Amino acid sequence: MKVSKSYRFVLLVLVLVLASVACEFSASTANIANAHMSVDEADSQQTTSYPPDAPGFYCYFDLKNAPDDTVVKGTWTLVSAEGYDPNQEIDSAEITGGDNNYYFSLGGGESAWPVGEYKIDLYLNGELVETVNFTVE
Repeated sequence: MKVSKSYRFVLLVLVLVLASVACEFSASTANIANAHMSVDEADSQQTTSYPPDAPGFYCYFDLKNAPDDTVVKGTWTLVSAEGYDPNQEIDSAEITGGDNNYYFSLGGGESAWPVGEYKIDLYLNGELVETVNFTVE
């Protein structure tokens, strides 16, 4: 029995469609945009520098093209400061959600922040996608 080329093509397309459904293939276009530091919770003024007596740090970002189960993790790090080991993780937090504006905050303690360089790494579903650097001076 001889099989025509068009029949083989239809069969191949059918196999590919079934294989993609069986594997539950998913390609997300979720992304983070407009990541920046702000002086306060109201995002009233962007900044890259804080005084040692700042009550806290605020990193704002827009989550775009994201399904409602998208996970964003923010990891705060003291990159360098006199008298401290370099690259010390300070804290981390996660947010789960879809398209929206979000922020991570890191509150201060009773003592002043060490003068130096800091950063927050933003992870989208476990993958590092952006680093926002700032200083205390």
